[in-house]
Amino acid sequence: LAQGSPSESSDKCCGFVFQGHEEDDRKVRRREKNRVAAQRSRKKQTQKADKLHEEYECLEQENTSLKREIGKLTDEMKHLSEVLKDHEKICPLLHCSVNFVTIPRPDALTSCLPR
Repeated sequence: LAQGSPSESSDKCCGFVFQGHEEDDRKVRRREKNRVAAQRSRKKQTQKADKLHEEYECLEQENTSLKREIGKLTDEMKHLSEVLKDHEKICPLLHCSVNFVTIPRPDALTSCLPR
């Protein structure tokens, strides 16, 4: 075959077409792979957002419950403070003339405690 013959030029032409076809296939595969990866990434992001939302809801409920408990404990503290004030008015240990004893006698303590 002489250089530049029709069959040689068609081989070169087909080689470029074949390479072009391979490149197109690679582009298509890369695009598909990228599309799948993007889908996976979006799904992962959505799952993370859902998990955060659930965690937020749980924390909100816990916060509400703790605020309720604080309210109850505050009320109980006020009540007990009032009870203590009332008791201090009548407590014989606080009105004892010899109030320098650091350890009170057990019999004196029992007289202050309710039965």
